[in-house]
Amino acid sequence: MTIDKTFDPAAIESRWYTHWEEEGLFHPERPGADPFTLVIPPPNVTGSLHIGHALDDTLQDILVRHARLKGKDALWVVGTDHAGIATQMVVERNLAKIGQKRTDMDRETFVNKVWEWKAESGGTITRQLRRLGASCDWAHERFTMDEGFSKAVIKVFVSLYNEGLIYRDKRLVNWDPHLGTAISDLEVENREVQGHFWHFRYPLEDGSGEIIVATTRPETMLADMAVAVNPEDDRYKALIGKNIRLPITNRLIPIIADIHADPELGSGAVKITPGHDFNDFEVGKRAGIKPADMLNMLDSHARVIQTAENDVPEELIGLDRFEARQIIVEKIDALGLLDKIEDRVIQAPYGDRSGVPIEPWLTDQWYVDAEKLAQPALEAVRSGKIKIIPESWTKTYYNWLENIQPWCISRQLWWGHQIPVWYTDDGQAIVAENEESAQEKAGQGVNLRRDPDVLDTWFSSALWPFATLGWPDTDPKALGRYPNDVLISGFDILFFWDARMIMQGLHFMKDVPFPKLYLHGLVRAADGSKMSKSKGNTVDPLGLIDKYGADALRFTLCAMESQGRDIKLDEKRVEGYRNFATKLWNAVRFAQNNNCAVNTSKQPPEATLTTNRWIIAETAKVARALDQHIEDMRYDELANSLYHFVWNDFCDWYLELIKPILTSTEDQNQGELQETLAVLGWVIDQILIMLHPIMPFITEELWHALGDRDHDLIVAAWPDYKNWSVDETAQNDIDWLIRLITAIRATRSELNVPPALKVPLHSHGIPEKAAHNLERFDPFIKRLARIESIHEEAAPKGAAAQIVVDEATFVLPLEGVIDLDAERGRLKKAIEAVEKEKTATEKRLGNPNFVARAKAEVVAENRERLNNFTGEITKLKAALERLM
Repeated sequence: MTIDKTFDPAAIESRWYTHWEEEGLFHPERPGADPFTLVIPPPNVTGSLHIGHALDDTLQDILVRHARLKGKDALWVVGTDHAGIATQMVVERNLAKIGQKRTDMDRETFVNKVWEWKAESGGTITRQLRRLGASCDWAHERFTMDEGFSKAVIKVFVSLYNEGLIYRDKRLVNWDPHLGTAISDLEVENREVQGHFWHFRYPLEDGSGEIIVATTRPETMLADMAVAVNPEDDRYKALIGKNIRLPITNRLIPIIADIHADPELGSGAVKITPGHDFNDFEVGKRAGIKPADMLNMLDSHARVIQTAENDVPEELIGLDRFEARQIIVEKIDALGLLDKIEDRVIQAPYGDRSGVPIEPWLTDQWYVDAEKLAQPALEAVRSGKIKIIPESWTKTYYNWLENIQPWCISRQLWWGHQIPVWYTDDGQAIVAENEESAQEKAGQGVNLRRDPDVLDTWFSSALWPFATLGWPDTDPKALGRYPNDVLISGFDILFFWDARMIMQGLHFMKDVPFPKLYLHGLVRAADGSKMSKSKGNTVDPLGLIDKYGADALRFTLCAMESQGRDIKLDEKRVEGYRNFATKLWNAVRFAQNNNCAVNTSKQPPEATLTTNRWIIAETAKVARALDQHIEDMRYDELANSLYHFVWNDFCDWYLELIKPILTSTEDQNQGELQETLAVLGWVIDQILIMLHPIMPFITEELWHALGDRDHDLIVAAWPDYKNWSVDETAQNDIDWLIRLITAIRATRSELNVPPALKVPLHSHGIPEKAAHNLERFDPFIKRLARIESIHEEAAPKGAAAQIVVDEATFVLPLEGVIDLDAERGRLKKAIEAVEKEKTATEKRLGNPNFVARAKAEVVAENRERLNNFTGEITKLKAALERLM
């Protein structure tokens, strides 16, 4: 097969992915091999591939493909999450387009419509993962609502309930009035909005005065149950225990002492509404108010309701909370009790899907005793059974688990795992794995009603590392698949998914789900700002794949993934790595055009030439480094090592050094030619294997293009560098040659020596080793550094440039070659100009107002400019000093 002149990613990607999948090469079938197991963080079934997925899945695929090349029985479990709220919203929006609503039908009918939608559209993201090159075991694809997974979810719920770790309780939750369900903290988006502080005068019952409170939500005063003051606040000590006559409702509420009240904030007195504020809920409990007695002034749609205790005026009943707010403020003002209104920017919680303000709402929900489950999870990290990478996240992990709150796991939805609880007519809860068992527990003839709520999506996905592997019917530990080898996740779901997997894995499997937890950062816009549709700065990974190819995008994400840092994705970087792919393509095409063929030997060929022994040694060096980078999970170093080796060592140096041999027609050089062709073919094979985990498509294409193979690259063997003979002398000698040629080229460039002009090179009194190398490598130096002649004698008098390599000094005579005075003048002016820019940037960064007020990305850009100016000045001064 002849390699095409032009590299076209689109022409090869779909062809090779289809081939791998049809041949079952993603499916682990290596009996006796060490298992390697990785589970994909299940994307929502509603989703499509975004740049965060592309990063996450590229990092995982690199590990899986590397493990496969290392001979392991690699399994990458793939699947999707049913994503309760998100999926229900999508289906409800689709129904609305045809004039239907969920409430127009019964639950079973609606759920069937969701399954129909899932069958038609739910595979979008998995199809897109294939375009990225994700080598998942599609034969093992799972869904968090498939039959086997549902069995695991039910078993876990019933088991935790029987152990007293799941219970029903009345507590405050984040309530979405639009969706009509509790939502998790993860689904709450805090926004800065223009709001107000309303200051109300609450009169004392005895008429002796009043106390001023401030609130951002005036409507909640209908459910106030106390006013709190700090016990150390001298202004209010005498009032503690007295009652207040609550305006509008005329209820009496007490003044209580609690440290929640900050004497330095506002009046130092705060209204306490336990049924509608998370902080107030805790204050209320400390004051002895039971949750069952806490007042609730809103229904599930955030409309004002009347209860026996809250005495809400009739005109407010049924009003939306914000309509009620306006009337309440007007009533307070009419009573002469509105002290003042302050304009304030406040943080307000919004539902990230519905876009409406979230209401803290007191309701009965199902909870997990997360505090008990958290203790083994804490110990697993403290003891080192789980290593969090980067380690900086460990402290955050500890802090969250040490202060963990009960986990609300019930959701008021129709789509999801329906909670396995049935109620008798008198309210008794029966927990069972199915209705038949529940009826048996309740007794025949007892009427049962199933709990309509479903489980939080995170409850089911927390079982992912073992439920996807067949548990409870199959023991993943016996298969060697549990613990999984590693988990890769975005840091933003450390608590909501990663920590919960650790808790559930330890509880049910009696072992950690993974020994390593790698947390990557966010992918940001090129200027460092967060991507958002409203800003118009989101990046479509599929668009980048269309434009530059999947390999280029994968290499970019790998190269930019540095532990503990977010990625600033610049399309120019993707374009640059597309150029890298083209460089590799052209290099292999060059080799093929020069009669290089497949060399399938795992051991390097016998070599006598220094250049060949050098490239073999460098290949061993980079293979060893890559293994270490993968072990340490240093993706940036992995990509950088490969890039440097392929572009610099192989393309720029080795191919240039061997060109005279490849193009020689002299018979006496046939031995050197055959040796070089053998080494060239062998090195290309190792490059394709080592690059394959990051750039699977181009490497597989070139692997087969070089000749007939008895296996695909995806299942080739990783370089066995431990058994290779490495010639360190050859490494040192070629390293010296490269540094000398590089120094000569840099000097010529800095001093504007015409590129085509050949100049002499002089040396005098240099060490014996350098003199020997100068003689050995004479043809290379002359050809690659544009040197006319090499003289081991002092340079003639006159202007010259001095070059130092190790302990040897070399001289390039410049008399008559360039205008030395003009060149000195040019360099001095350039230094002055850059120093001026540097001073201005230093002044800007030294201004506290600039640093404080400018956007973070602007400050970062100026700091980077300052570093660049410093490097440029150093370079220009060095060039000036070379002019003797």
